Amino acid sequence: MPVTRQFADINLTPDQQHIIELAFGTALRKLNLVDRNDPLCDLVAKTMVEVLTRGVTNALALSEITIREIGVLR
Repeated sequence: MPVTRQFADINLTPDQQHIIELAFGTALRKLNLVDRNDPLCDLVAKTMVEVLTRGVTNALALSEITIREIGVLR
């Protein structure tokens, strides 16, 4: 499922968009988030973009680092 709402204002290459979509979906599943309108989804997206801009390009690593940095486990 595309994550256009969370990343609409971010200029991503097609490769970055693919990676972030995979990572975002993985992170949401690990956090048991199903409602994309949950404010926590926005926090995950914002943090994920920050991690991506630091050069993390592996979707699994991007997901894991994002979850670790926001410090949320459900």
